[in-house]
Amino acid sequence: MEYLPLFFKLDDKTAVLVGGGQVALRKATLLVRARAQVKVIAHHILPELVELVEQNNGEAIIGEYQAEMLEKVDLVIAATDNLSLNEQVHHDAVARHIPVNVVDKPDLCSFIFPAIVDRSPLVIGVSSGGESPVLSRLMRAKLETWIPQGYSRLGKLVGQFREQVKGRFTTINARRTFWEKTLQGQVAEKVFAGRDEEAAELLQANLDAADPDQQVGEVYLVGGGPGDPELLTFKALRLMQQADIVLYDSLVSEEVVDLCRRDADKVFVGKRRDNHAVPQDGINQLLIDYALQGKRVLRLKGGDPFIFGRGGEELESLKEHNIPFQVVPGITAASACSTYAGIPLTHRDYAQSVKLVTGQLKNRTTDLNYAELVHPNQTVVFYMGLHTLPVLAQNLIEHGKPADTPAAVVSKGTTRDQQVLIGTLADIAEKQAQAQLPAPALIIVGEVVNLQENLTWFGDQVLHNHGLVLPDAHATED
Repeated sequence: MEYLPLFFKLDDKTAVLVGGGQVALRKATLLVRARAQVKVIAHHILPELVELVEQNNGEAIIGEYQAEMLEKVDLVIAATDNLSLNEQVHHDAVARHIPVNVVDKPDLCSFIFPAIVDRSPLVIGVSSGGESPVLSRLMRAKLETWIPQGYSRLGKLVGQFREQVKGRFTTINARRTFWEKTLQGQVAEKVFAGRDEEAAELLQANLDAADPDQQVGEVYLVGGGPGDPELLTFKALRLMQQADIVLYDSLVSEEVVDLCRRDADKVFVGKRRDNHAVPQDGINQLLIDYALQGKRVLRLKGGDPFIFGRGGEELESLKEHNIPFQVVPGITAASACSTYAGIPLTHRDYAQSVKLVTGQLKNRTTDLNYAELVHPNQTVVFYMGLHTLPVLAQNLIEHGKPADTPAAVVSKGTTRDQQVLIGTLADIAEKQAQAQLPAPALIIVGEVVNLQENLTWFGDQVLHNHGLVLPDAHATED
């Protein structure tokens, strides 16, 4: 992060603006909206800029800029087309420890102006760190269409009740829970419909009826998908943003964890083969303990929580303690990783069914029903089978699957580190022993693997090296 987003309180503060053209006018307009007292200095100042600052307790000075003009000033902006003058303003401001912005010169700025979505009191700033102002403006335009003007009135309504709510609920969690229910319910809907008086009456009624001593805990069992954060569902993202505690496992990517609420407590409970940060019974107990404290607990799991994710075991524990919960399915690794690798799980000419199988059973064996896995016209996907790959391949061959059946290993699928290893049942284990692709990884067995070279959608970024495919899943992002 190049810049830390901050908001200046400029009410009755003095801002010096060096420059008198259209750019200076745009900056002055923002400063005036923030109730700053603006002092404009330039040889030539647009009449509308003079009128703007003088009508808002500011001053327009026609003449030469002098360093002494920065005394007792809170903010400085240089908006001229004279580079040496802009550099001098920067130097003078830095020497006096005054925040300074030189328009279109990020290296001369101690702060920058974001693209602003104004729904006061709700204000959103979008910045590219000075790298691409056009991109920032385009993103602002998208936000403008997504955020109704009614949010301004909603924010003001919340402000009117803030002290009442604070007085009724003594804990931060209780206040947060009340406001989240309010802002996601009928009060907000009435505001958006223009029925502000009804919204205020309903908010007051809800506040009067609320029980401040009630501990309302809940668990959200959320599938975080295989790694690419853009594969999250809307509901998953919403619950991730409102949880107080996040318990996440080792299959959840850092990018996905970063989308959780910033001030939520994050607890790593990941499990790897022979290395469990927290045993499953311990995870179950943590969910129970936090929920009984009135917390909203997010159990964030890689892929889908009900496909080899032990989500059912966790919900059984919650049910025993009458703890409410929600379950949000995620895109499972078999679907996402095969797609990103260019391998369709079904195809009319090659596979009419799919079997999802765990390569590691509860007792750490692979005592599978191989007779069910060797049928023709079928794709088999093994989860957690990387360490037993030689055993899996050998048993499939011994139970009748042709040794030349195509097979693939997809490592860290959908992420920037995705790698795909292509082979057959006869040689895939040996190729993996040489390549040493890391976990987490899926093994895909079936004729559909032959389609990979034609259907992979990473284009020229795909490198073929003795069957090893190294696609950059976001190669075109920049």
